[in-house]
Amino acid sequence: MLPRKRAVGGDDDDGQNIETAIKKARIDNLNSCSATADATGNSNGSCGKDNSDSGEEIQIEAAKAPGMALGDRNPPEIDEDLHSRQLAVYGRETMRRLFASNILISGMQGLGVEIAKNVILAGVKSVTLHDEGTVELWDLSGNFIFSESDVGKNRALASVQKLQELNNAVIISTLTERLTEEKLSNFQAVVFTDISTEDAIEFDDYCHNHQPPIAFIKTEVRGLFGSVFCDFGPQFTVTDVDGEEPHTGIIASISNDTSALVSCVDDERLEFQDGDLVMFSEVQGMTELNDGKPRKIKHTRPFSFILDEDTTKYGTYERGGIVTQVKQPKILNFKPLREALKDPGEFLLSDFSKFDRPPLLHLAFQALNKFKSELRRFPVSGSEEDAQKLISIATDLNESLGDGKLETIDSKLLKNFAFGARAVLNPMAAMFGGVVGQEVVKACSGKFHPLFQFFYFDSVESLPTEQLDTADLRPRNSRSNGKLTITDDDVIEKSNLSRQFLFRDWNIGQAKSTVAASAAVAINPSLHIEALQNRASPETEYVFDDAYWEGLDVVVNALDNVNARIYIDQKCVYFQKPLLESGTLGAKCNTQMVIPHLTENYGASRDPPEKQAPMCTVHSFPHNIDHCLTWARSEFEGLLEKTPTEVNAYLSNPSEYAAAMKNAGDAQARDNLERVIECLDRERCEAFQDCLTWARLKFEDYFANRVRQLTFTFPEDAPTSTGVPFWSAPKRFPRPLLFNPNDPGQLNFIMAAAILRAETFGIPIPDWAKNPMKVADAVAQVIVPDFQPKTGVKIETDEKATTVNTASVDDAAIINDLILRIEECRKKLQPGFKMNPIQFEKDDDTNYHMDVIAGLANMRARNYSIPEVDKLKAKFIAGRIIPAIATSTAMATGLVCLELYKVLDGKHKVEDYRNTFANLALPLFSMAEPVPPKVMKHRDMTWTVWDRWVLRDNPMLRDLLQWLKDKGLNAYSISCGTSLLYNSMFPRHKERMDRKIIDLAKEVAKVEVPTYRSHIDVVVAFDHLWPGLLVVGGLLIRPTSSACKSEMPPAEKWML
Repeated sequence: MLPRKRAVGGDDDDGQNIETAIKKARIDNLNSCSATADATGNSNGSCGKDNSDSGEEIQIEAAKAPGMALGDRNPPEIDEDLHSRQLAVYGRETMRRLFASNILISGMQGLGVEIAKNVILAGVKSVTLHDEGTVELWDLSGNFIFSESDVGKNRALASVQKLQELNNAVIISTLTERLTEEKLSNFQAVVFTDISTEDAIEFDDYCHNHQPPIAFIKTEVRGLFGSVFCDFGPQFTVTDVDGEEPHTGIIASISNDTSALVSCVDDERLEFQDGDLVMFSEVQGMTELNDGKPRKIKHTRPFSFILDEDTTKYGTYERGGIVTQVKQPKILNFKPLREALKDPGEFLLSDFSKFDRPPLLHLAFQALNKFKSELRRFPVSGSEEDAQKLISIATDLNESLGDGKLETIDSKLLKNFAFGARAVLNPMAAMFGGVVGQEVVKACSGKFHPLFQFFYFDSVESLPTEQLDTADLRPRNSRSNGKLTITDDDVIEKSNLSRQFLFRDWNIGQAKSTVAASAAVAINPSLHIEALQNRASPETEYVFDDAYWEGLDVVVNALDNVNARIYIDQKCVYFQKPLLESGTLGAKCNTQMVIPHLTENYGASRDPPEKQAPMCTVHSFPHNIDHCLTWARSEFEGLLEKTPTEVNAYLSNPSEYAAAMKNAGDAQARDNLERVIECLDRERCEAFQDCLTWARLKFEDYFANRVRQLTFTFPEDAPTSTGVPFWSAPKRFPRPLLFNPNDPGQLNFIMAAAILRAETFGIPIPDWAKNPMKVADAVAQVIVPDFQPKTGVKIETDEKATTVNTASVDDAAIINDLILRIEECRKKLQPGFKMNPIQFEKDDDTNYHMDVIAGLANMRARNYSIPEVDKLKAKFIAGRIIPAIATSTAMATGLVCLELYKVLDGKHKVEDYRNTFANLALPLFSMAEPVPPKVMKHRDMTWTVWDRWVLRDNPMLRDLLQWLKDKGLNAYSISCGTSLLYNSMFPRHKERMDRKIIDLAKEVAKVEVPTYRSHIDVVVAFDHLWPGLLVVGGLLIRPTSSACKSEMPPAEKWML
């Protein structure tokens, strides 16, 4: 069952005192002070003092404030600016459940801090940090919270201030004494990162049997090995197993059978599965299905399924209908740790090449617990004696399993496990911090499928390839011996704060790279880091020049678009640099390793492009809210950005603009001129009342007149040329809207549109403009002309059409007339008149941008009987917001850094590297070896995208052609940029045989080598390698002349 509200102490009825306590605790946290409170509520401030010896609970006032009930009629307000990307993953209900949850995290070493960071960023009600130990110097290598000044302090106390900075809305308290079972009753979920198995069994028994159950998570990171165990109680309800939107289909037909066949339009493949429950709506004819009852389906196909129901006595299907998947809750029966250790069930696999690894690690972690219990310490790194001791314990434990014992014990693996058992590596902590942080969210909300119940992982491939001696395992008293360069051309926004730990709210508006660099140096003062504010692109190659790329050892991508990724990938292939690629999408993450000569490059395989709705569907025949929002954003940009920009382009240079339109002479030029004239003439605004009039008439045009014209052109009973009803699925027959000033949605659209229209014209906005009643009164004064549909209006219905503008043979004449009219409009304007284009900004809820877009979309949805959405959902779709959460980001970061170990070692084979796809919602972890590069062959030669030949000197064209011919390659042509240096079909090009390639490039292609570039590129095309196939290769030539100021060795690189 889902966790219910549990008071953490105090009196539920004393709401005023509780609120005061919470506010006081937050103020204390902001002041970086700890408050100790006695049972009477008296508190003493102890700012900057170490109270680890007192054994008292810190900030008890805050921690004992009762949590919000899940059914509270006044749930806390969600800061949508902060949590917008997280809301896109979780939704409001899950966020409210998180806001009501109190979490305990025990063990504040690297793993515990990572979990705490993710949980705090997620926005739970409170987090209590527990640790009885003190900070040691080695803690700094796996923990981003501690600094050298914290050494000797209690770990929990030393963590509070920096963790509190991540989210001031979360109440953070500490416990520094030994935990008891009774203390656990204050929490919805408890996480232990450093606990003996015996204590874990005791605590888990208590949590498992508690009413309601307390979610128990035990997790460890030991060197390159990690484990997670989850127990959410005897009956835990998962309300949404995958977090995906319910699948839908548009019905085309339903048969009257004992098991009805339901066919859907072939617009998109159905994603239903056998056994799914679905609901029907909007079905005409067979209306019995519209009762809202879930129905079971079977025999699912891409565009059809069988309804497990007798429809022979139902009405005959006529048309229409939507079928929607009904997501069912799932009950999980967790076993307590006591039982699960003996009978673990199926382990969650991450790497199918290690399918036999989890049972061995299950044994290894138990052996380590026994080793620590007997010797009161971890195995010493590099100690053969300790490693053999642990192997012996594991062997004895295995023998005691009887029929369930493992056939063989991998002593080498256990030896590596023993050597690194005391280490907490940050990449491992980051990865497991993401996994466990997500499990905490699941425990508190029921959102996503929990980890059931054991998960083991290792990355022994990250170890150096060469055997290390004992000296290599000793500390070197150095935290940095290299240079890190980071670059980002963006600035920090509030929404960035909920999914990372380097930025704070006072950094909003500052450069991301600069702030990140400063934060990184604060974590490790020895780090040599350079922060740039440049986008890596062709336009910035004067910054990221050849010398820069050649000086790199590895490139790590954290980009948010495919084009940028492809550009970086091309550069890494060009300069032979390893690229560690990664990305996240909500609870999903992926990593890809691009290693010179070992793997394919990122651009070698690409995802298919996203399917785009046809232009005619978006403009005239929408059938889902996405179509409405796409249209709404297009209209927003056309009305408020493109048209004002076009007006300014004309006013800045009327004669030049007119000449350009005449030269174009097409439908687009005509449309531009018409929009400018409309803006400066019929729809010109001089006062705010004009803006309201404009908004009211736009409403009438969009949602009444256009619909009347559409249904006049295509009546409800209109057939197509083949006799099929025109308004067949997926088309939806629209109805015009009647303006109602008492409709909040309609009035809010009018108000927001008028405000933005005034902004484009520079018109002051009066105070009453934001008063709905006064706006309604003003709108009532607007005279709306009658509308009569016209005959002969062309409405695009071709799904292949790319524009709704239709060309005309009279375009040129019309354009000439429009230019005369636009001149007349200009004469009526005030001197210096200029418009203010508005660029869409989705993350500012006070700017009315989303109010206009959501209003446009929802009014259009009403026209077509499409379910409307709230402004937040509209923002996700229209703003093309990429869902993001801290947990998947942390996991991707950890996985990439584990691969970084291998890259820096430089001697690993392709089978040692791992590409990963993970979905924390399911949870699913899929790791595999990278794909090797494609090998091409010709005669006795083989090569991949990474291979290149090196020549000496700047060859003559004749020598280059002969050199290639000696390799069996017939050069058909050689080009530089868009210029042809040589083509075998052009006789005059034979005169160039004795010219040097670089000289030809400078003369023919007008190439000049910039100071930041040490080469020029030419492309060579070959024939006769394969019948009928032309192969193109690239040639890098490094000039030796004075044209290149950089000192470069005289070498030319040939790359296929």
